[in-house]
Amino acid sequence: MLLKLVASMSLMCLVGCNESQERTRQYIETSERQWAESVTANDSSVLERILADDFVWILNGTRMNKAQAIADARDGPGSFVSNHLDEVTVRFYGDTAVAQGSESWVKRRGSDEKHGRFIWTDVWVKRRGNWQIVAAEDVVPPPTNQQE
Repeated sequence: MLLKLVASMSLMCLVGCNESQERTRQYIETSERQWAESVTANDSSVLERILADDFVWILNGTRMNKAQAIADARDGPGSFVSNHLDEVTVRFYGDTAVAQGSESWVKRRGSDEKHGRFIWTDVWVKRRGNWQIVAAEDVVPPPTNQQE
């Protein structure tokens, strides 16, 4: 009887844990998309929600904390006219998730337009029931022939 109970509880956790993980994956993917799209809108609310207080961001070799990232978002898009999430994959390690993906962006200076990409890794941690990013690294890869 005890063996059946343990097996039943394990199966319930497996189903429930998978559903919970899938909801978390969707939340992370949606949040990553919102962050990418917020770059052109002066919208810091996404960052205020998803960045942990001890967040560290490496952006092309420059280090920023949460306050700096939010201030940068509030300052506006600069020359960015669009930024869209291309892909994201999420892997779980208990209460930690690693999201990796890429974004395509367009910058405009005067009449010139430049297209490019970010490739990135974000580390999400579940704390007090909330998933937030504690570390991020974004890189602008060298242009390919298609982007030149």
